[in-house]
Amino acid sequence: MLQNIPGYQPGTYVIDGSHSNVTFSVRHMMVAKVRGEIEGLEGTIVLAEQPEESSITATVDPSTINTKNADRDQHLRSNDFFAIEEHPEWTFVSTGARVDGDDLYVDGDLTLRGVTKPVSLLLEFGGIGPDTWGNTRAGASARTRIKRSDFGISWNVAIETGGVMLSDDVDIEIEISAIQQAPVAA
Repeated sequence: MLQNIPGYQPGTYVIDGSHSNVTFSVRHMMVAKVRGEIEGLEGTIVLAEQPEESSITATVDPSTINTKNADRDQHLRSNDFFAIEEHPEWTFVSTGARVDGDDLYVDGDLTLRGVTKPVSLLLEFGGIGPDTWGNTRAGASARTRIKRSDFGISWNVAIETGGVMLSDDVDIEIEISAIQQAPVAA
């Protein structure tokens, strides 16, 4: 599967933050999900001659969190959750790519709030091709689920009808558009 990616073009690609995003959802009050977005996605993707040897390094700025509720966003930036004063950046560094049946995964290390844990991103490769500005662009979607508690985020409140305000599971979705960089002359 990795050998047969249509239009595959090895090279270095820089994530286009204006066309990429990270969104998340978490179960709230045991009955609904709250969604949010974290902007400030930056990074580099190196597509190797052998696709399974490719790599991704990405960062996001948790201070850019937006859940459409300013008070909640401030609480998420606080020490109860992301402690952005102490941890102003989250990172993902890939450790490999693999195929499992019909699914493509990118494995890597996610560092959030100073804690690094392995995660697997289920990847849907969108393709590679020219854009309207003469660039070569690559696109992909990815998703994963993490546990807040694995990253030292345990704040919660019991609700009187049973259960807790927030689930431990957080679903993360990533949309990436990246622009191929011109090779550097030696």
